[in-house]
Amino acid sequence: MSGTTEKLIGLAEEVAEKVLRGTKRSLPPVARLCLTGTFLEDGVMLCLRWEERGSFIQSVWGCGALISGAVVLILLIGQLVCSALVLCRKCVCWACAGLLASLMLQLIVYQLLFEMFFLIRTLAVGGGLLLLLAEAHTQSRSMFAGVPSVAEGGPRQYMQLGGRVLLVLMFLTLLHFTVTSAFSVVQDAVGTVLMVLVAVGLKTRLAALTLVLWLCAVNLLENPFWMFHELDFLQDFMRFNFFQTLSVIGGLLLLITLGPGGVSLDQHKKRW
Repeated sequence: MSGTTEKLIGLAEEVAEKVLRGTKRSLPPVARLCLTGTFLEDGVMLCLRWEERGSFIQSVWGCGALISGAVVLILLIGQLVCSALVLCRKCVCWACAGLLASLMLQLIVYQLLFEMFFLIRTLAVGGGLLLLLAEAHTQSRSMFAGVPSVAEGGPRQYMQLGGRVLLVLMFLTLLHFTVTSAFSVVQDAVGTVLMVLVAVGLKTRLAALTLVLWLCAVNLLENPFWMFHELDFLQDFMRFNFFQTLSVIGGLLLLITLGPGGVSLDQHKKRW
């Protein structure tokens, strides 16, 4: 039985490698676009609903229109400008810092810091940004190709480790942990195994690719915000979930591109 399983996993890895080789150049730009999706969407919504967001901040924090307007403006400019820099691959480290600051500011401003669902999803998006930093670090080192260096050493490997662990937190919000049907049990079991594989860095690319396919299916089925009226609260919730999930998909695609890094079982297996 174990031999058959190993053969199936080996075959799946071969298929995945062929697919990834064919998309080697197109995958990183797609990953960056997906990753910045939640920031671009929120920046656009801030433009369209400036007064609504400002009024919400005033009512929650009891501040004046000047302060609430300044907060909305900071979030708007920070998210749109930093996302544009990431997509153009300019000042990526500073852009990632700006996006991370925007995530923290949103949690505080909208009082979501102690809402576990939103906190977990925000941390997962932060994991994608860590992988983006790892990619930028890799590119900066490649500019000095003649200088001897350890490819998997330094800060990059810890960025990849942190990114991997934070990314899989997203799946905690998708697992049910209740026996409602045989399908839910299988889904929870498979999802948990894939999360552990990505977190420890074992069969990382195959596990991450499987999670991407799973997330794409879940996102389309559970978050069809375009089917609801724009004034419906459910549309806002679904749109938030859709674009945050899209950003995690982008992080997983970056993980597939970069690999698990030095602090991973995949890397240690190469030394055995």
